[in-house]
Amino acid sequence: MSKKWVYPLSAVVLGSSLMLSACGSADTGKTEKKPETATPEQPATNNQATPAATTPAVAPELQASIDQYQKWVIEQTDQLVKSTEGFTNAVKSGDMETAKKLYAPARAYYERIEPIAESLGDFDPWIDAREGDVPDNEWRGYHKLEKALWETKSVADQGKVADQLLQDVKQLRVKVESVDIDVKMLVTGAVELLNEVSTSKVTGEEERYSRTDMYDFAANVEGANEIFKVLKSTVEAKDAALATEIEDRFKALDQELAPYRKGDGFVLYNEIKEDQVKKLSQALDALAEPLSKMGTILGG
Repeated sequence: MSKKWVYPLSAVVLGSSLMLSACGSADTGKTEKKPETATPEQPATNNQATPAATTPAVAPELQASIDQYQKWVIEQTDQLVKSTEGFTNAVKSGDMETAKKLYAPARAYYERIEPIAESLGDFDPWIDAREGDVPDNEWRGYHKLEKALWETKSVADQGKVADQLLQDVKQLRVKVESVDIDVKMLVTGAVELLNEVSTSKVTGEEERYSRTDMYDFAANVEGANEIFKVLKSTVEAKDAALATEIEDRFKALDQELAPYRKGDGFVLYNEIKEDQVKKLSQALDALAEPLSKMGTILGG
């Protein structure tokens, strides 16, 4: 895998910073020896039971945002199942041209909700792993079929892969019904989606055979925008200027994407010039900075 263009993307840094602040210390790969500390003198016990910790109640307006987002995720996953079934049927019937047309639009539903899928165990590697992300004997999902369609140019032996993909997507649909979403997941998810764009879509590394990276780019941004939409009223109440800035940056990024829309989809990644990729990357960075501040004011 080679990187065509690589830029220093502050979105990655911002996302990591947010996640680190949410999760505590980062895994540096080194084992740190904690200094020995004196054990505080324990107060004499009075044999009284310690009250159980209680989970702070979620503010009603934030709970409404969570409920609205979960409903949207379920709707997207319904569409993912439907679109994946059409795609896998085309693969199994050997209709490669139809399968190629359905591939990128079908995947877009997954790209919009990717942080939720990643929170539910192994669904992301099952559905979205690229070649080399997992051991060869475990590789399955959309990108394996992408390689068969565009690189190997044969789907004659891909029936089982197609069946497994549809089964995985259907199982994901069942799981999202009961996923436990909180404000931290929403805020982190929005930044993670932009990180996804920064690390693999804007660099053209996600769709190495089909070159349909711009579909994924747009879908990730749409997923992040949906999270902002459900939180917008709460952000406005706490910091109206920040809400306006985020909204303006989403519009600016959409305007940067507009020239690459083609019919119902997008041009192929290899049709975009280096300076155009740079502008997209800059617009993405400009959005990532204010978006990452939502966590501070919302307590995520």
